[in-house]
Amino acid sequence: MEKILDIITEKMQAAFEKAGYDRSFGRVTVSNRPDLCEYQCNGALSAAKQYKCAPIQIAKAVAEQLDADDYSMVEAVMPGFINLKLSGHFLRNYLEQMRTEPKFGIAQPGAGKTIVVDYGGANVAKPLHIGHLRPAIIGESLKRLYKYLGYNAIGDVHLGDWGLQMGLIIAEFSERQPELPYFDPDFQGEYPKEAPFTVTDLEEIYPTASAKKSDPEFSHKAHQATLELQQGRRGYRALWQHIMNVSVADLRKNYDNLDVHFEKWLGESDADPYIPAMVEDMKARGIAVQSQGAWVIPVAQEGDKKEIPPCILVKSDGSSIYATTDLATLVQRMQDWHPDKVLYVTDKRQNLHFEQVFRAARKAGIVPPTTELEHVGFGTMNGSDGKPFKTRDGGVLRLETLISDMTDFVRTKVVENRIVEDSEVEATTEKIAMAALKYGDLSNQPTKDYNFDMERFAAFEGNTGPYILYTIVRIKSILARYGAWESLPIQEPANDYAKDLMLSVTKLGPTLEQAQKTSSPNLICAYIYELAGCVNKFYHETRILSEEDEQLKAGYIALIGLAKNILEECIDLLGFSAPEKM
Repeated sequence: MEKILDIITEKMQAAFEKAGYDRSFGRVTVSNRPDLCEYQCNGALSAAKQYKCAPIQIAKAVAEQLDADDYSMVEAVMPGFINLKLSGHFLRNYLEQMRTEPKFGIAQPGAGKTIVVDYGGANVAKPLHIGHLRPAIIGESLKRLYKYLGYNAIGDVHLGDWGLQMGLIIAEFSERQPELPYFDPDFQGEYPKEAPFTVTDLEEIYPTASAKKSDPEFSHKAHQATLELQQGRRGYRALWQHIMNVSVADLRKNYDNLDVHFEKWLGESDADPYIPAMVEDMKARGIAVQSQGAWVIPVAQEGDKKEIPPCILVKSDGSSIYATTDLATLVQRMQDWHPDKVLYVTDKRQNLHFEQVFRAARKAGIVPPTTELEHVGFGTMNGSDGKPFKTRDGGVLRLETLISDMTDFVRTKVVENRIVEDSEVEATTEKIAMAALKYGDLSNQPTKDYNFDMERFAAFEGNTGPYILYTIVRIKSILARYGAWESLPIQEPANDYAKDLMLSVTKLGPTLEQAQKTSSPNLICAYIYELAGCVNKFYHETRILSEEDEQLKAGYIALIGLAKNILEECIDLLGFSAPEKM
């Protein structure tokens, strides 16, 4: 289904042609003066130079060629603008098509294409903390958006499961329970099926081990354990598998609570087998060169405005680093899925890292020119005081604690205001809390830092998730009282508030398209806030259920029903849902 702006641009171009002018001048834009008109065309001003006549003459000649049925106002004004307002007839037909087509007639640019979205970035053996909130919900929203636009979208958590933290845990555990068979290099039997620790144990073991890195003896032991694990030492691999099983089960639970779901649970360890052949190939082809004992890939390009250091492939001690793993991961992804795009969602402080990796991948031919690589670097979530978010004792807040705190805060409001019956408090609270948390984050441009303000995010008024939910629930209540409404056709707007709502509905397609192009879920938030505002103005200024004219009433119901469906689709893209009552 064509976007409304494309339709009226085509009509304007045809009018220019009929009037004897080049059709290229007929580009229509959304008006920057909504008090005067809805759309405008300034092409007559440019055409005047080519055709050597007054722009107002051209504007008037073109305006006469437009189909009056499409517009309630066509006005040529000095010095040569063409101002437009769409007719109710045009809007009715457009919205009726949106109502009846799958996905509201939204174009499917991703049909037949695959995208891999790398987000989450959790490390095994560590609890999720507030720093994991943004990559989880921004990545999930973008993945859902791509999927909605027709892509085969594969979300990969890309676990940190193969680095020094594994060696630290193994070294610490070997000191605590050295009698276990995992540490006996001569043991040939089967290792226990049950892990010798719980996730709670791991959450204590890792920070304890990490604090001992300054001890040269322990540090050497941890590095040696990491090396032997990666070289395949049997006992360490068995212990590593226990760490993975226990950690991933806990991570899945926490991500599920956040309604974030990955198609693939792969990690750095899955990329490791691809590294040797990749490195040797790069050396053989001269892609990687030696520098101070290390192997690097020069990635600086002519025209760079800042220095781009070489991408280190192998350190001077023979070990790999994150860049090596990320390149090997791209090798694996290209072999397994042949993606048209790979999208990474991480902290914006990794911008340089991904610039180096992307350039190295292109240079080595790992990724063909037809595959797009993009890094969405997000800003920091700070406390309401604008400072880095910390617990009272100065530590890093666990993600499950943040979710619990938001849920408790919302529950108090739900109970105090008697929003629902006692039996519905928990289910309703969870939905509102999730909307408050996610919308509060996603409504900000991803690249920007923002201040986390629980009271503001959980407010039922203003640009918040609960306000959007309240609007949806209000519409649901009206529709329930009306009865069967799903097949009611859209009618022409009966008043200005209805027309404003209809115009807002038409912006869905362009909004989703722009949100996908710019990797900006905040554009969806801004859109549904505008749409919800139009719904509420329409509700306050129009008698809906009390309207005596049944046909008119049916038109009102069809319109708010369409708005409700769009709002629900959009909040699903953002990763939350609305309760039945509120």
